[in-house]
Amino acid sequence: MISELFLIVADTQAAPQSPGMGNMIVPFICIGVIFYFLIYRPQQKRQKDLDSLVSSLKTGDKVVTNSGIHGIISNVKEGKTLSLKIADNVKIEIEKSAIGSVEKSAESSVPATAAS
Repeated sequence: MISELFLIVADTQAAPQSPGMGNMIVPFICIGVIFYFLIYRPQQKRQKDLDSLVSSLKTGDKVVTNSGIHGIISNVKEGKTLSLKIADNVKIEIEKSAIGSVEKSAESSVPATAAS
């Protein structure tokens, strides 16, 4: 009786099947989507912001380079370089792509006049 019960239970259990290709590729697609939205897309946005910042540089802007040098732009040259004044009578020539951030633009340093 007991042996018959074991045989019935053994027959009702199906042999485990290997997962199909569809079941295996779904997690990889999910990881790819997560990777895109958490890493790739924000990096593209930061790069676009930096490109627009570099293209809008003008003489008189206070900037900080990627290496941490603070200075004032003394001359924006055609091409890839600009001249940066870091102290009295000290100017260095750097690449525009080395600009990390703009502290103050020349326009924001001019105080706004109140209308009377």
